[in-house]
Amino acid sequence: MESTHNFIAEAIKTNAVVLFMKGTPDFPQCGFSGQLVQILDYLNVPYKGINILASEELRQAIKDYSNWPTIPQLYIKGEFIGGCDIIREMFQQGELQKLLVEKGLIAG
Repeated sequence: MESTHNFIAEAIKTNAVVLFMKGTPDFPQCGFSGQLVQILDYLNVPYKGINILASEELRQAIKDYSNWPTIPQLYIKGEFIGGCDIIREMFQQGELQKLLVEKGLIAG
């Protein structure tokens, strides 16, 4: 579990935007993961998608790491932002775009 925790920490540290999801950005394997892929693609945000279905240990470890029970999970500049409902709401209110501009990840 320690190495999985280190893998998660390293992925979050070395990528500005990380989406822990079911499936891949090209082939999301759940509707919630697919929604976040669509939002990030719409905003033209470069991100790293990590398929938690690849490992049962990873699937549990990311929930423990964030203390959040559901997938997908979005991290921006090392900070856990939320799951599908939170990100979708932030996007609809313009808050996600504002955050991404503040972090220098998209143009304003």
